[in-house]
Amino acid sequence: MEPCISSDDSSSQYNENFLDDVYEDDSWSSDSDNCINSAKQSYLNDDNSSLSENEKTLLFLANMGYPAEEVSIAMERCGPEASFSELIDFMCAAQMAREEDVYLPEDEKPKLNSGGYKRKMYNELCVRKKQRAITNEEPIHLPRPMIGFGVPTESLPAIVQRTLSEQAIGPPFFYYENVALAPKGVWDTMSRFLYDIKPEFVDSKYFCATARKRGYIHNLPIEDRFPLLPLPPRTIHEAFPLTKKWWPSWDTRTKLNCLQTCIGSARLADRIRKAMKAMENFDGEPPLMVQKYVLDECRKWNLLWVGRNKVSPLETDEFEMLMGFPRNHTRGGGISRTDRYKSLGNSFQVDTVAYHLSVLKDLYPNGINVLSLFSGIGGAEVALYRLGIPLNNVVSVEISEVNRNILRSWWEQTYQKGNLIDFNDIQQLNGDVLEQMIDSFGGFDLVIGGSPCNNLTGSNRVTRDGLEGKDSSLFYDYVRIVDLVKSIMSNRRV
Repeated sequence: MEPCISSDDSSSQYNENFLDDVYEDDSWSSDSDNCINSAKQSYLNDDNSSLSENEKTLLFLANMGYPAEEVSIAMERCGPEASFSELIDFMCAAQMAREEDVYLPEDEKPKLNSGGYKRKMYNELCVRKKQRAITNEEPIHLPRPMIGFGVPTESLPAIVQRTLSEQAIGPPFFYYENVALAPKGVWDTMSRFLYDIKPEFVDSKYFCATARKRGYIHNLPIEDRFPLLPLPPRTIHEAFPLTKKWWPSWDTRTKLNCLQTCIGSARLADRIRKAMKAMENFDGEPPLMVQKYVLDECRKWNLLWVGRNKVSPLETDEFEMLMGFPRNHTRGGGISRTDRYKSLGNSFQVDTVAYHLSVLKDLYPNGINVLSLFSGIGGAEVALYRLGIPLNNVVSVEISEVNRNILRSWWEQTYQKGNLIDFNDIQQLNGDVLEQMIDSFGGFDLVIGGSPCNNLTGSNRVTRDGLEGKDSSLFYDYVRIVDLVKSIMSNRRV
């Protein structure tokens, strides 16, 4: 069990996300005891029959990468009857407590012999996290299959007509995106604030090799859409053909899960390698519970098989390819590898968004004026550019300097002839500023963006406060600006 960093957001603290990991993997540790202990016995019995039971347990856990000293302490504190997973839980709790100790005053730190205290704290935090998660996990009914008004790769029946209110009809057009699995009532609220337009829910697995469930509220036409060409790879093996050689038959994944803002650690990959190597004495495939543990981690962290018993997280250029960005889009300019993953994990999936925006190509053959809110690394701009729609004027609003630099670099590298104007705070866009820009450009043709999902995503069990959350409440600024743009442009036409 590896400590987890943030998934869809950057605000959660280390220990909170560690418990997210525990919560998600509880079923493995509780269900797999007997089978894993049996596997341990089968692994050790042949060549180590002279060893005591405790010595066999210590040797097995050491072979999986746990320090012998930590194993000995866990066995002493948990008692001779402790199960395999209880020992692992104890060691993980101790690791978590040590991380926390760094920030505590000396007189508040647990004593070195307080294993019982740490275990109790760990269990209490697990229970508290589960209760909080259950409270926040209100049901939301999403369409199946999640193809919105249709996708280019599936001949499935889809809605091909809809009626918008007169007030909602563009231009200007607007396009809003956020996570599909938001708390109950959130999408109803967002729809109500955006002219009662029903969201279009789409999973990007129909466009590429990774899932990404998102909802889109927009007033774009839905007829005569077309995809970007060439079509991107749609399965793991199409995207990464070299992995076929090492892919075990019991790993049945054909798609990756939603790409997050961080990746699995090298330590986790090494632990899986050692666990797999420890199982090599079995005839054929590893025990089912070992398979389940490895598959859970592979799905959770989108690990690929790159060698014998060897898994690896995605590289940044692979991440870029799956998200539809050009190679090295986030590279250079002093941007760290960690920032690259974070920026990519919070971006649009370009192929999906481009399919929806493709209807604008015939409407704006001479170019388009775009107000890009929460621009990130420029997913909307890249989509429009790849569609062949000239970018005449783009006003970008993005708080992250890293993301602004990435977008500015792409703008320069692709020799854009239009104007790119950036703001770092959405509050700067008041009525006066918008009027000045509309007078200067002649108006905006498209207002596009997706406000932060930090308080909406299911991976945030700490501050999943919906649209009342500190970050996700910025949705109302999106609404404010759309209303202002429509109002100002309407007055100019009169």
